[in-house]
Amino acid sequence: MILRTFSESDTEPVVQLWRDAGLVRAWNDPHKDIARKLTTQPELFLVGEDDGVVMASVMIGFDGHRGWVYYLAVASTHRGQGHGRTLMNRAEELLTERGCPKLSLMVRAGNESVLSFYASLGYTEDVVVNLGKRLIPDI
Repeated sequence: MILRTFSESDTEPVVQLWRDAGLVRAWNDPHKDIARKLTTQPELFLVGEDDGVVMASVMIGFDGHRGWVYYLAVASTHRGQGHGRTLMNRAEELLTERGCPKLSLMVRAGNESVLSFYASLGYTEDVVVNLGKRLIPDI
């Protein structure tokens, strides 16, 4: 896997990757999420490619207090080869370089295989209630 910064020509392959991975929800327009990310820390939006084909992604953010990981995805044909671990290692490196003391991420309840993946990387469950409020509707 070659890891590089997202470019706008990656938009459709990345959206398809997210759809295939089950990351897209009706209330989040993936095209708008990409456009928003490109306005803030675009260098923290990475894709992995194999033979010129996008097969992985990770969107990283740092607000000065905490780092976040979103849209970590690996194509089903490339899973089990360490690519997810590579993406997370790079996310941790980029955040550490910026002085980030803690990395957080969200996993949908019941997604046991993804929870197991993150546990294998040393992530533990934070006992918090995640609250949200939609300020700009996507639909």
